[in-house]
Amino acid sequence: MPELLSPAGNFEKLKAAILYGADAVYCAGQMFGMRASADNFTVEELYRAAEYVHAHGKKLYLTVNTMPHVREYPLLRKFLNDIKGAGIDAMIVADLGVFTTIREIIPDMEIHISTQTSIVSPASARAWAAMGAKRLVLARELTMDEIREIRARLPDDVELEAFIHGSMCVSYSGRCLLANAFNGRDGNRGTCSQPCRWNYALVEEKRPDMPFPIEQQQGVGTFIMSSKDMCMIEHIPALMESGVASFKIEGRMKSAYYTAVVTNAYRMAIDTYQKDPMGYRFDPAWLEELESVSHREYGTGFYFDDPMQSPQLVSACGYLREKAYFSTATEYVKEEADALVSSGVAMENENGRMYRFIQRNKVSAGEGAEMISPGKIGRGFAVCELYAPDGQPIDATPHPSMIYWCRVPFEVREGDIMRAASGKGLEIRAKDRLKEQ
Repeated sequence: MPELLSPAGNFEKLKAAILYGADAVYCAGQMFGMRASADNFTVEELYRAAEYVHAHGKKLYLTVNTMPHVREYPLLRKFLNDIKGAGIDAMIVADLGVFTTIREIIPDMEIHISTQTSIVSPASARAWAAMGAKRLVLARELTMDEIREIRARLPDDVELEAFIHGSMCVSYSGRCLLANAFNGRDGNRGTCSQPCRWNYALVEEKRPDMPFPIEQQQGVGTFIMSSKDMCMIEHIPALMESGVASFKIEGRMKSAYYTAVVTNAYRMAIDTYQKDPMGYRFDPAWLEELESVSHREYGTGFYFDDPMQSPQLVSACGYLREKAYFSTATEYVKEEADALVSSGVAMENENGRMYRFIQRNKVSAGEGAEMISPGKIGRGFAVCELYAPDGQPIDATPHPSMIYWCRVPFEVREGDIMRAASGKGLEIRAKDRLKEQ
C-alpha cells in the first residue's frame, strides 16, 4: 500500500499530520531546507519529532535539499553531526555534494533524491539508484505514462515518490532564478519570494511615473506565470496503480488546519480504494473538504497533460482563502472538568455534552460550525453554549489561544478541529444539520 507523506512546517503541523492519517512526515531543520520561511525544527525539536513519530509507528524524513555554497559546508557538517543520533528515517537530498557528505558522516542513512534534481527519465533514475539512493522524488512535469515507464525500468527495491497535492512551480521543478534576480533571494536555497505570482507593468523610459499594467484580463490582472495547485483526489485508482510508493502532499508553509484536512481527505480516499478496488467510488465530499483549505484553482498538474500544450495556469489572481479555523479539542484536564461540574453546566442535555477547546480564531454563540475528526468529513452543529474554564458563560472567544468549553452534539476527541460551517458544499450541509437539531 503506498505511503501517504504529509508536510510538517512545525511541531503542531507534525502532530496534525500524524493524527489525521499520514504514514510519514517530512520536515526541515533551521538550515538547508527548501522552505526557509517555515518555522522549521531546531536540533532538539528534531530529536523530539523523531521520538513522537516513531511512538505512533510512523516515519520522519528530513529535507536537506538546498544547494549549499562552499562556505556553508562547515555548517552542514556540524548540522549532520548534531542530528545523526536523532533516528531520522531518511534524508531528502538534491545536491551531489550534500549526498556524499551525508554518506561520509551518517553512512547508514537512507537517502531520497529530491524533486529539485528533475528526474524525468529512466536513465536519470537509474543513475541515482546506482549511487545508492533508496527513493526518487520524481519531477512534477511527468505524465502518468512516463511515471509507469520509469517504474518498469528500475530495480524493484528502488522506490518512487510523487506529489499528489499542493502548490506547483511555474519553472521546471522549482529551478528558477527570478527571485534571485529581483531581490537576491535564492530559490534554490529555500528563500524564493515567488515573483511568478506578482503583477507586472510596462514602463516607458521617459515616463517612469506612468506604468502601464500588463493585463491578461482587463480589471483582473495577469497570471501568465502563476500555476494552478495540484489536486489528484479524483484520480486515486490511477495513482494506486502507477507503481508510486509514496504519495506526497506539498505545504510546509500552510496551516495546521491545511495539513489535517488534506491528509484526512486523501487518507479516506486511499483507504476506501484499498478496501475494495473493484467497488471503489469517488466521494465528492472529499473534494469539498479540500475546497475548504487555502489554495489556488485546482488542476491535475501534468499527470494527464503535456506542459508544452497545457501549462496549467490559473484564470484569476490570488488564493481561495481557507475557512475560519475556530479551535482544536484539547486533552482532558480533571481539575477544569471538576470545576465545570461544580458550576452546574457540565450536565449533558439535548444539545450534547461539553468539550474543552483551545482557540485559533474567534467563534460566537449562535454560529454554525463543523467538527472534523480523523477519518470523517465535517459534521455540522450549532454553537449553542460557550463557557470559560471556570464555568462562566461567555458570548464569544475573542482571545488568541484561550481555553474554553463548548457543547457539541456528538463525541469529540483530542485533536478534532472546529471550523466555520461555510464554503463550497459545507454551508448547505451545516444548514441541513442545524435544522435537524
